[in-house]
Amino acid sequence: MEPLRIGILGAARIAPLSIVAPAHTVGARLVAVAARDRARAQTFAAEHGIEHVVDSYEALVTDPDVDVVYNPLPNGLHGPWNLRAAQAGKHVLAEKPFASNAAEARQVVAAAQTARVRLLEAFHYPFHPVFTRLCALIEAGAIGQVRHVEAPMRMPAPAPDDPRWQLDLAGGSTMDLGCYAFHAGRHLGRRFCGGEPTITTAIARERPGHPGVDERLSVEAQYPSGATAALGSDMNAGDDMDEPGQWDFHLRVTGTTGSVRAANVVQPHLDDTIELRRDGREPVVEHAGTRSSYTYQLEAFTALVREGRPLGYDPFEDVVAQAEFVDAAYRAAGLQPRPSRTL
Repeated sequence: MEPLRIGILGAARIAPLSIVAPAHTVGARLVAVAARDRARAQTFAAEHGIEHVVDSYEALVTDPDVDVVYNPLPNGLHGPWNLRAAQAGKHVLAEKPFASNAAEARQVVAAAQTARVRLLEAFHYPFHPVFTRLCALIEAGAIGQVRHVEAPMRMPAPAPDDPRWQLDLAGGSTMDLGCYAFHAGRHLGRRFCGGEPTITTAIARERPGHPGVDERLSVEAQYPSGATAALGSDMNAGDDMDEPGQWDFHLRVTGTTGSVRAANVVQPHLDDTIELRRDGREPVVEHAGTRSSYTYQLEAFTALVREGRPLGYDPFEDVVAQAEFVDAAYRAAGLQPRPSRTL
């Protein structure tokens, strides 16, 4: 396949892990980067082998050398710049959340469909062998019929001035962490529980001094099959953790005859452990490999763009359904969905 030519919006901290290293691994070209500070962009380009620097985000999304725009900007800028990139005829690979709310998501999807470009909300975990193996075990009947999905995403608090605490930048625990739990719960529901989950209850705790911004939000949900789910996040877990200062990104699926647990579904390159427990038997532990989930994701997206190879789900439908679920969780917990921004 012809290498993807990728342009990066911003010089984000996550970019070396999420796009730079994967691009070098799979042979994609990093052709351009733009940042609010050109000097920062130049330093970033020199450090990471990016071919040239452009003067603005607008210049990047309209650059004729760019096939794909990668968007790791602060959350509130995802929707507007994803929209602008699609309108400019670029494929879009955007960090989660893809948009601040469902209305924004629908607008971007409509623009992408009109322009006949591809897009993907960068939930990278489904492409990693940890998650595919977990699903294969369930599909093979290793735990019987699925009865419950558990995905609590917990981490120590970011700094007080972190943009993830800013409402106008679509901040909150759900937008940073909980979206992974919701996405995994939705994905598993479609495959094993008869369809998407429906929220039954939700509880949130606001960040002190940041009205409307969730520090913690959890939902209870039910699937069409009757199975249930506990999904959510805590972005100030702190001393609540068994080991203070640690992160907990596990995913457990319990069935009628056992359970299967991924130790770190979000960061499988750090822990690729899968533990299968079946009634009356010793636990079986597997390791699925620590190759980066971002690399698997970029390979899948390249095949989608260059060959039209399916991902296993419709990314247009998924972007909208994910945003609708997030909005519904906020409303059920007594908070408002994140506000839209304009450029």
